Amino acid sequence: MATYAVGDLQGCLDPLKCLLERVAFDPHKDTLWLVGDLVNRGPQSLETLRFLYGIRQSLVCVLGNHDLHLLAAWQNVERLKKSDTLDEILAAPDCVELLEWLRQQKLLHYDEQRNLALVHAGLPPQWSLRKALKCAAEVEQALRDDNLFGPYLDGMYGNEPVKWNNDLTGAARLRVITNYFTRMRFCTAEGKLDLKGKEGIETAPPGYAPWFKHKTRKTRNLKIIFGHWAALEGQCDEPGVFALDTGCVWGSAMTLMNVDTGEQLRCDCDEQGHAKTPPPTTASQPASTAP
Repeated sequence: MATYAVGDLQGCLDPLKCLLERVAFDPHKDTLWLVGDLVNRGPQSLETLRFLYGIRQSLVCVLGNHDLHLLAAWQNVERLKKSDTLDEILAAPDCVELLEWLRQQKLLHYDEQRNLALVHAGLPPQWSLRKALKCAAEVEQALRDDNLFGPYLDGMYGNEPVKWNNDLTGAARLRVITNYFTRMRFCTAEGKLDLKGKEGIETAPPGYAPWFKHKTRKTRNLKIIFGHWAALEGQCDEPGVFALDTGCVWGSAMTLMNVDTGEQLRCDCDEQGHAKTPPPTTASQPASTAP
């Protein structure tokens, strides 16, 4: 029995299958953790969702911003953007089945035995794990409750408020929680967000830093696996924090990590998000960075 975590899929199914084949993944005994952004921009969003749904009993999944955008477009197709590749999902005969499953997924997963959290973008530095789990549960409830689902999606988009306040209520409260978990890269030590910057660590605005770099971060004793930030290229130089989005959909690579050993495999991708097939003699070797 093995547990693996994989970076952002974004509708790139071929590289995922390539990696699962290389570790001889068995859905009857192994588990796959997904950091979110399962769909969009890549060539096989519908096929990816169908594949994951078929092995759903073997998955632990957290939602990313593209997954939430898909759910919002399901409720109002006018929310689709020109760059989206979600039309095929919305037109599929099994759309409702797939997206009803998707809306049941978490924003934050915590494995107590491993003291390890799985999240799409990150955890704001001013929150403890307990606080983060409590706030994630608020959004998860809104996603799963038919009476709250539509209003939550209606209020989900936007960059304000830029910072958490315990007195926030309604759409603003759920929006900033969502932005922390699914969109955050740079923030201040107090959790003030900058949602414009998408490049590497060295591009942080004055007074801001990557969320995982703040010395006062309350989850420094917690191992964290996250995605979302392809510009990091899998490097965050922070003990116990593992960045798995290595830009597959942008023609770079998809990364799979053994959660318990830290061994990593990468599958190189072409500009269309399909797997390149490396010669057997040049296959990438596992890294030795155990959590």
